[in-house]
Amino acid sequence: MVPFSVLQLFFNLMALPSEVSSMLISRMLNLHIVINKMYNLFLFVIYRKRDYEGFLCSLLLPAESRTSAFALRAFNVELAQIKDSITQKTIGLMRMEFWRKAVEDIYCDNPPHQPVAIELWKAIKRHNLTKRWLLKIIDEREKNLDDRAYRNIQELETYADNTHSALLYLTLETLGVRDIHADHAASHIGKAQGIVTCLRATPYHSKRQKVFLPMDICMLHGVSQEDFIRANQEKNLRDVIYNIASQAHVHLEHARSFSKNVPVKAFPAFLYTVALEDYLYKIQKVDFNIFHPSLHKKSTLLPLYLYIRSWKKKY
Repeated sequence: MVPFSVLQLFFNLMALPSEVSSMLISRMLNLHIVINKMYNLFLFVIYRKRDYEGFLCSLLLPAESRTSAFALRAFNVELAQIKDSITQKTIGLMRMEFWRKAVEDIYCDNPPHQPVAIELWKAIKRHNLTKRWLLKIIDEREKNLDDRAYRNIQELETYADNTHSALLYLTLETLGVRDIHADHAASHIGKAQGIVTCLRATPYHSKRQKVFLPMDICMLHGVSQEDFIRANQEKNLRDVIYNIASQAHVHLEHARSFSKNVPVKAFPAFLYTVALEDYLYKIQKVDFNIFHPSLHKKSTLLPLYLYIRSWKKKY
């Protein structure tokens, strides 16, 4: 895609004396390279800051997939932060609509002049990514703009499948993997990631008088939203966290049950399981106290664990 104004400028330059036009065209190309590097740097910085674990996992992808994975995760970050950055749902809907139109325009080779959108366009061109998964992520994030708890664990899993799993399907496509067993594994890993993300965000949301944990499990143990807002640490509250965390563990085990049939080429896409395992181990260690300070610290050994798992070609 080259805007008409750029083509017009190019033809005007060609009308100049050859030595002048060559010099100017060379400088324009250098400027284009600089702008591209600035876009990549912008993507790199926002992604590392807002999705540190995903950033580490993406670093271990093959070089030909890495930049595209950065673009996909940056796109996901852009959508994820909308809910927390708005005070009115209408604003959130408008921003979701911007991204929906951006995706449609990208597939028409007319991306908006926005850093993440431009890098996403390049990734789509490079790997022929499926538009349906991108739109599904937007649609599900839009539905989730309402400030209400999930009715049950199945509703949380549906949300996770349509966001985190969809992102994994796209990551698999950047690796050149289109395999039913890999998709099954990705579905379970995405669900586990969605559940863990919901758990990890609970202290943050509780401070803002919000609770999104599945209501059916809370009611089963006689726990109210007010208990989480007050950061109570009674056993029944820890039982709620145990039940939800156990469901994430079950999905990880299901994902690994497909490992013998999943192409080895797909394994790098699934390294996020290491971060999920790390969190589930830490929360078990503190007896499922969701408010324990140790759960909010970055794992200094996570990069090493990721590298070892990558080297072993396991997930």
